[in-house]
Amino acid sequence: MFDLSSKFNTFYRNHVVLSNDEQTNLRGKRDLNIDRLKNGLTEYNTENSTNYVIVDTVTQGSMAMSTITQNDNSEYDIDIAIIFDTDNIPNSTQRVKQIVADSLKKKMRSFRTDPEVKTNAVTVEYADGYHVDFAIYRRLLDENDNYVYEHCGASWSPRDPWAITRWFLEQNDEDDNLRKVVRLLKMFCKSRSGWLMPGGLIQSVLASENTLIDARLDITFYNTICAIRDRLNCSQEVINPVDSSISLLFNAKDKQKVKNLFTRLTTHIEKLGVLFEDTCTEQQAVEAWNEFFKHSYWGGLITESVQDSVNNDSKRAFAKSVNYDVDINVMVRMTTLTSLPLSDFKGKLPKGKTLVFTATPNFDHTRIQWKVINEGDEAEYDDDLKHDQTGHQVTETTKYRGNHQMVCMVYGKETPWMPETLLYSKAIKVRIR
Repeated sequence: MFDLSSKFNTFYRNHVVLSNDEQTNLRGKRDLNIDRLKNGLTEYNTENSTNYVIVDTVTQGSMAMSTITQNDNSEYDIDIAIIFDTDNIPNSTQRVKQIVADSLKKKMRSFRTDPEVKTNAVTVEYADGYHVDFAIYRRLLDENDNYVYEHCGASWSPRDPWAITRWFLEQNDEDDNLRKVVRLLKMFCKSRSGWLMPGGLIQSVLASENTLIDARLDITFYNTICAIRDRLNCSQEVINPVDSSISLLFNAKDKQKVKNLFTRLTTHIEKLGVLFEDTCTEQQAVEAWNEFFKHSYWGGLITESVQDSVNNDSKRAFAKSVNYDVDINVMVRMTTLTSLPLSDFKGKLPKGKTLVFTATPNFDHTRIQWKVINEGDEAEYDDDLKHDQTGHQVTETTKYRGNHQMVCMVYGKETPWMPETLLYSKAIKVRIR
């Protein structure tokens, strides 16, 4: 395999691994949210004459396993387990989740939306891009005076809040090979905004089953993704690593994500074949890894300039836009009573929110057309990659993961005797997680 290990290692160190400063920032966000919940719960207790107490908190997920990557930008998922004593809280799982959500509301001011009660957690979305999942547990002593834990889902079910992290740390060797592979695999899975791919735990399980270690990181990663591809070709089932009776694929969407991973690994591994050709040049090797990761680091190493062709009608429309002006306002309707400007969102929008687009031209016009341009797996599955609306104000729903566009096109007549023409066009980016 062509030896591009020096550049590959630079990519990993400088563009994959989260910096110490960002890790510190992330821990600060975690601690801040725990404090807010505890303080909100104290206020809830005062108002309701209750005495609910969080007895322990546990960091979970990619933060606990140190597999968060820079490709996540500020859109981090922080997973926190909060633990109550069994006799301190109601038996109803829905009631307990609502108590946590109500407590969070009392101390939060920068929500994108109210805390959302989900089946397995209470989720908080922030306007600056990250979100926090509070998983709720209760503990009780068994006959040997050891604590046993139950998770608050649709019902209470036995689950150790430390088990997955403990498993991962045991699987990861002293050279950090599993963690390195998982981070790189995450970079691939998140390299295209519209891809619907498995989450970090499934990626970690597949990597742990198939890691093939070499002295070179690029070879370790290549051999491992080939092994994952071959494994998925035989079976696309993924089992919980700490409970072999439980599948990690809960529904058809989860199964589709694993199928997507197999399909895309197959396609993109084939494109890496040039690395094994005797005539492979450094430039070809860089281009191959750029095609795989679609990252600016690799793109910046490519010396050849590539020009995208642009539709001539669009060129003319945007040129005309210089002579006309349209005030475009985009509001995100968070609740029936609360809306925020789209510009306030630094990260991606959550699904299920209403966007209100309003256009006010400063010139005479005949009609306003809005063209929705969606991308990604979910939009493609629904056969909804493009659709149009007309009017000064239109609404859309954040439905599909990906980087989408809403194009505002204003038509009019430059002179009364001329036919209608496109006078103004502007694309608004809409990013959905």
